[in-house]
Amino acid sequence: MKPIDLNSENFDQTVANSAVPVLVDFHASWCGPCKMLNPVIEQVAADNDGSAIVAKVDIDEARDIAVRFGVNSVPTLIVFKDGEKISVSRGVQSKAAVQQLIDQGSTVNAG
Repeated sequence: MKPIDLNSENFDQTVANSAVPVLVDFHASWCGPCKMLNPVIEQVAADNDGSAIVAKVDIDEARDIAVRFGVNSVPTLIVFKDGEKISVSRGVQSKAAVQQLIDQGSTVNAG
């Protein structure tokens, strides 16, 4: 499964209504490190098909979402569980580090 694209219209619905962790990659088309991270995000999306949602937000197209979550540098990865922000990571990450973020979201019980 490929990462899904989120924007101002579908972000809240996707994040709030998910029974599984949602990893959101805040990126920009002009960002070199974002391009380096993209293959990792695609691998993680494939590896977590069914157990997590992997999504991407282009900060230039959905600036309101970036501002709302305090994204002031890209790439920024945020994991949400039950609509709540669980963890944040900035910069290029290894596949293992990205997977660890998702795994942390899987073990958190909002409640």
